[in-house]
Order: sequence, then structure tokens, then C-alpha cells
Amino acid sequence: MATEHESTLASVAADGELWTLWFTSVPEPGKTAAYISTALAGQEAGHMLPWVVRELETGQVIGTTRYHDIATAIDRVEIGYTWYAKSWQRSHINTACKLLLLEHAFDTLGCKVVGLRTDNFNFASQRAIERIGAKKDGVIRHHWPRSDGSVRDTVIYSILATEWSDVRRHLELRLQQNL
Repeated sequence: MATEHESTLASVAADGELWTLWFTSVPEPGKTAAYISTALAGQEAGHMLPWVVRELETGQVIGTTRYHDIATAIDRVEIGYTWYAKSWQRSHINTACKLLLLEHAFDTLGCKVVGLRTDNFNFASQRAIERIGAKKDGVIRHHWPRSDGSVRDTVIYSILATEWSDVRRHLELRLQQNL
């Protein structure tokens, strides 16, 4: 992710007006630059690593994701801030992207655990996280502020390094089946 992605990510968010989902962190029009700035500041501070997601055949940017809450002392990262243009949701993109992120986390970085979290009302995200093979660890009550000022409960998931080979096999099979 770079500052040059501002207009592109704003267009991606406009595909489905994703900012209207009160339980997500998708920037509304006019706030994409601040969203990118926060992500890049987190990268500079060493606790985030943001990316744009591209569709490989066309190179079109169709979303964004990042590692966050990077805890090198315990070999842990979390994957989050993931959102895709409405027209790409429920396609192979999330499976392929999570496979790449998990491969990098476990096989390159040597992580012992990869976490994922979502709003308790983001049922689509919960189902997507469960479909990739993550296990639900629990719910942290009254955990994080939403953009509308309310406070969410956060559903926490994880994949352990010991589970990675089965999760990888599962994701590769899903991609072969184009799910």
C-alpha cells in the first residue's frame, strides 16, 4: 500500500458503498488518505504491514488487507483490515489472499500463531474466517470503538503453526474447486 493508492481504494470502497456497513473499518469518501496514512504510520512503527490486493489477470486493485498487531517477541501476527470491492466478495480472492498471507506468516516469518478478529455483528466476516479454517478463540466484550462512536464486541480467531498444514491443504482444495 502506498499513498498513490488513494483514488483507487476510494473507488474500490465505492463498489458497494462499503463504508455504509457500520461494523467495518472501510473509509468513507474523503477519508481514504487518512486510512492509508494510518496504515503506513503503523508500518513505519513496526506493528503493521499493509497491502493492496490485486486481481492477477488484470492487475486491478480490488481491495486491501494487512498484518497488524505484529508481536515479534511471541512470533504472532494478526490479519485484518481486509475489505474487497463488493463485486469481488464471495469469490476466490479471499481464499487466495489468505493462503498467501498465511504462507508468508508461517513459512517465511516463522509465526507460531496467526490471529484474525472481527466485529460481533460482521457475520459475513465471521463466516469467511471460519471457512478458511481458523478456530474461534472467543469474544472480547466492549473491546473496540466503531467509526460511528459505538463500541463493538470483538470475535477473535486464530490458526496455530501446528494446524497450518491442514489449513493449507484445505485452502488449496478450495482454490482448485474455485470456492
